Order: sequence, then structure tokens, then C-alpha cells
Amino acid sequence: MKRLFGTDGIRGVANTYPMTTEIAMQTGRALAFLVKDMRRGHRIVIGKDTRLSCYMLENALAAGICSMGVDILLVGPLPTPGIAFITTSMRADAGVVISASHNPFQDNGIKIFARNGFKLQDELELEIESLVFSEKMSTLRPVAEEVGRATRIDDAKGRYIVSLKNTFPQEYTLDAFHIVLDCANGATYGVAPHVFEELGATVTTLSAEPDGTNINRDCGALHPEHMAAKVRELGADIGIALDGDGDRVIVADEHGNIVDGDHIMAICAADLLSRKKLKKKTLVATVMSNLGLEEAMRRLGGTMVRTQVGDRYVVEEMRRSGYSFGGEQSGHLVFLEHNTTGDGILAALQLLAVMIKKHKPLSELATIMESFPQVLKNVRTAEKINTARIPGFNKKLQGLEKKLGTDGRILVRPSGTEPVIRVMVEGRDADLINAMADELCEMIRRADTARV
Repeated sequence: MKRLFGTDGIRGVANTYPMTTEIAMQTGRALAFLVKDMRRGHRIVIGKDTRLSCYMLENALAAGICSMGVDILLVGPLPTPGIAFITTSMRADAGVVISASHNPFQDNGIKIFARNGFKLQDELELEIESLVFSEKMSTLRPVAEEVGRATRIDDAKGRYIVSLKNTFPQEYTLDAFHIVLDCANGATYGVAPHVFEELGATVTTLSAEPDGTNINRDCGALHPEHMAAKVRELGADIGIALDGDGDRVIVADEHGNIVDGDHIMAICAADLLSRKKLKKKTLVATVMSNLGLEEAMRRLGGTMVRTQVGDRYVVEEMRRSGYSFGGEQSGHLVFLEHNTTGDGILAALQLLAVMIKKHKPLSELATIMESFPQVLKNVRTAEKINTARIPGFNKKLQGLEKKLGTDGRILVRPSGTEPVIRVMVEGRDADLINAMADELCEMIRRADTARV
């Protein structure tokens, strides 16, 4: 069992366990130890988002890595996929992202990429944990010229901007587009506006003034309604909302209607299928994606496979089975032809390219898929809770699933990043699935209250 790493790195409230400077320093030392142990180069990239606590954790990580005799390359605030790109571009041995993605500013996290730009596999995360809690590294203290050096990569943003623009068809421009762009006061604020403007778009930028505490606050991919309202107000062609670390995107059509990750995947998968670019005619999604996406893929002549929640598991399945495109309903979209992880800006560019190619507005393209009614509710608990141990819960769950039959699904799972149980119910009758979700949530609340 992992003690530090969750579904997407180490995460928690900054300056409390496990997101302390002590753990960050030890994590840096452990990662550096593995880099040297693998006898490759000795450079690790460190990037971050715009949270106040990033400075504190960046210094702790840097100290730990340098104390093991490994050099660091500091890129400052940069989207998570940008750090994956810089890691491979600079031929570094690993990349570290200090970010809690879509979480509020008081949280923070540490995500690690291997030298190939992919997130670490479970085995390596467990090895890092073992080193953090052991004395194996305590006597390893390089001195004098053997201590690691720190170098700042001042043009990292420019390199990443160029790489993003290179994913957009050379023959296309965005001259005809007015884009409303919400940067979530996060890591994309210094990158995304330049990408779309340099491709010719008129850009109205929202939430691009980070102050260390306003990341994701009532903005970005978690709150796309503000971006959508601005699209309606200005009569823009599309709205693009990114999250705090830039690895997910939610968009709005020209009428201000929200278009989620499932619909974007359906649109892009259809385009890839038409160009014979969707490997094995298969889209990879998670258990959270709507049944309507599966129906759309069947109708298009393709198939869809599901993984557990988390873009890393989507990527693992893509690599294991030779697929090229996948993602999550939440807006993590992975185009393996272009990058190794979810990239909100890149995904928006691919969607815009389809709009240009088809000469159609987003509202028309989005009709490719009809969503089943879906309810997602969160139950915050005092501590982690195993729903299988709640008396009568499994029996109730099975009864509700039987009632839905083949026209619906129920998924109950713990969050990998916070003390929350997520309840998702999907079916054709909106009132019925709402009632079912409420019933399951109430059972979880009662069990949690009884334990406290």
C-alpha cells in the first residue's frame, strides 16, 4: 500500500503532512538517489503552478535533490504538460511538478515524470516512498564540487509555446476566431494567451492575474460558467477554460453552452477516425465517461475501452495496448502523437482545427454525442471510509443497479486526492437517478456520522 502517493502524485494541505518541507526534501533526495542509481544523466527539472506554497516546496525539493549531487533545472510557473515536454526536450532524468491541479490554493502536490515524459509507474513511486521512510540515504552526503547545481531555464515558456503551435495544422490560422480564455489564475497565464494570439485569434483573457491564493477560485475548468457567460456577452466563437496546472480543458460553444471532455473526445475521435489516425479505432476513457460516448463511438465504427479514474491510467492503457487517443470527462485529453500527458491548451487547438476543417461551429459538432442524464455527488467524510463495510450498502447498491438495468450505471468510489466519496449515477430518467444518488449519499453520511 502506498503511504504518500495517490492517483496523481503526493497531495494534501500545504505545510501539513504529507505536504511538508521535510517530506518534499526527502522526496527530492529519494528521486535523486534513483536517478544516480540508474546511472543515467544527473539533471531533474522542477516546475510549479502559482500557489503561494510553491516557493516553500520548490526550495525544499531543490535542496534535497542538490544534496544528493544531482543538478536541477528550474523553469518556474509552467503547465504540467509543459514540464513533461521540457523534461524530454532537455534530456533530463526526471521532471517534478509542484501543483495540486484543480484543488484550492491551500492544497499542493508533487507529481513526477520519468525521463520519457510519462508519469512514474506505481513500482517507482513505492520505491521512492521506501527511501523516504528509510535510513538508506542518510549517510550519502556529497561535498564540495559534488553537490548539485541549480540552473534557471529562462526560455522554458517560449519553448513550450512553440511546441504547442507546432501541433496545429500549418495551413490553418485562427484569424476568424474570437476566443474567451480562462486561465484559472494558474500556470497557463503566461503561456495560453500567447499561443492563441500568435495563431491569429482575438483573445479575451479571464483570470490571468495570479496572486498566490486565487488559483481555481470561481474560475477555470472547475467553474466554466463564468467563461460561458462572457462568451454570450461578447458573442465570441468559443470559450476555453483551463485548470490550475493546465492539464485539463472545458469549453463553451458560441451560444455559451458548456461542452465537457466527453463531447470533445467524441468530436476529436470522429475526426481521427475519418483520417485513419485513431489507432485500432479505439478511444480510451474512464469509468466516469458517459454511456452516450460509448454509443457515439459504436455509431462511428469505433470502440471505447474504460480504465479506472485518473489520466495516468488512461495513458498506461494507451501505451500497453497501442492506442493513440484518450481522456476523461473532466477534460484531461491525451493525444499521444503530440504529448505524453493531458494538455488543455493542446486539446483546445485540436478541437479548433476540427472546427476549421469541418467549417462548422462547435454547437453543431457537439451534436455528435447525446449524453445520458448523469448525476455526480460528493460526500465529504471525516476520514477515509470503506463503503463496502457500511451495513446494507452493497445490497442497496445491487438493488438499484438491477433497477437501472442496461440503460444505466452506478459508480461509488473514494477520491484519490481528498477525503471525499464520489457517487455517480447514470440513466435515462433524471428524477430516478437523482433519487438513487441521494439515497446512497445519505447512507454514507449516516455511516460517517456514526463513526465520529
